Amino acid sequence: MKSLYVFILFIILAILQIAVPTQMIFDREGVLNSGTAYKFRTEPVDPSDPFKGKYIVLSYDVDQIKTEDKNWQRHQEVFITIENDSLGFAEPISVSIDQPQSGDYVTAKVDWYSNYDSSLHFSLPFNEFYMEESKAYDAEVAHRDAQRDSLPNNTYALVYVMKGNAVLDNVFINDIPIAEFVEQ
Repeated sequence: MKSLYVFILFIILAILQIAVPTQMIFDREGVLNSGTAYKFRTEPVDPSDPFKGKYIVLSYDVDQIKTEDKNWQRHQEVFITIENDSLGFAEPISVSIDQPQSGDYVTAKVDWYSNYDSSLHFSLPFNEFYMEESKAYDAEVAHRDAQRDSLPNNTYALVYVMKGNAVLDNVFINDIPIAEFVEQ
């Protein structure tokens, strides 16, 4: 009888170990399929981590928003409502500690508040783009060179947003996916 309980517990645990990652994958695929695409201008850094592998750390030029509210805590989760600007790039419209009832928004973490210019500085959660190891260094160099280029808006990350969930789809240089760009 005891071995039957152990076997049933084993089956339940095995199903959970499969169900949880599967649900996470379906959630991300749902955002990619049904979410709204936004382009975020990027700035590159390329670290290497023995556990994560090669990836590009992305920082964004939309990392602050003007607000008169001064009651912010470092690392506090906030909701940033976004819209596309006239050039088709994402821009923050408002910030709140309460989840917005309408419009597209992303969650972010408060970095700090500046009393000088009444701006809240925040970090977006989609700041790592993983690549095949053999292409990561070339991608870093290409991205850095494109940032130095005189053409504005030539490097960006395509992020799909739906109900506060954001999924980084790809990084582009001159409207070409970065993995294809480094192969040219």
